Amino acid sequence: MFNLMARRRLFNFATAALCGALLSSYAVNASAQSVEEIKKKGTVTIGVLVDFPPYGTVDNLNQPDGYDADVAKLLAKDWGVRLNLVPVTGPNRIPFLLTNKVDLLIASFSPTPERAKQVQFSRPHSAATIVLYGQKKLSIKTPADLKGVRIAVARASTQDTALTAVAPEGAEIRRFDDDASAMQALLSGQVDALGCATTIAQQIDKRTNGEYENKLVLRQQYMAPAMRLGQPELLKGVNTFVGKYVDNGGLNKLYKKWLQVDLPSMPATSLPLGN
Repeated sequence: MFNLMARRRLFNFATAALCGALLSSYAVNASAQSVEEIKKKGTVTIGVLVDFPPYGTVDNLNQPDGYDADVAKLLAKDWGVRLNLVPVTGPNRIPFLLTNKVDLLIASFSPTPERAKQVQFSRPHSAATIVLYGQKKLSIKTPADLKGVRIAVARASTQDTALTAVAPEGAEIRRFDDDASAMQALLSGQVDALGCATTIAQQIDKRTNGEYENKLVLRQQYMAPAMRLGQPELLKGVNTFVGKYVDNGGLNKLYKKWLQVDLPSMPATSLPLGN
């Protein structure tokens, strides 16, 4: 027993060391404070998710890919610098930014008051539309029509929060561990409708014969590049970049490539982050 426990501890230690080495191979010191400093060093280091398709994924060579990675590539091209893409996760993206492992995050990151205490956000470059998606035979025009409807959502998700905020008494919200489980509940007939992002709805459309449709828009969730606090020049530069490619259609072209729909209307400034 002792030897088994010792081997497990050794394995865990070796695994942690390997993961740390892999992350270190991507991470560099990225402490630039402005676009000019980034141009001077010739490289911009940007953190992206790789586990949130189609916004963040990997290609056939296991390199970061997706909408956010393409936006990062466009930014580097616009600034005339090389791009270093660093894979990040939801939990470690802020630590990577605050410890100078990346200059910026373009990582499907939604501005919130809590997050704004640690980082600053530019104007949004992306959005995820959260919808109520259900059987065509259901007559749902307003949230009041959800009374008596069985609805699946991923527990503690954005769609859970958005649905809970508008569902009337009598709506039956069934919470599942993840989007895949909630989607399966709809397809198997356990529920009548699903709270989900439009990307999930598109996946279902591909697997079915037009049995379902978007019923209600529950929330428009914007996502924006993030940087460290106290970097007004870098913030100005990122805002200028986003505005330029929203206006000339460059971001819309990338969004349609990955999501097969037009980029929703983007706010012209950073989002207000009230309480």
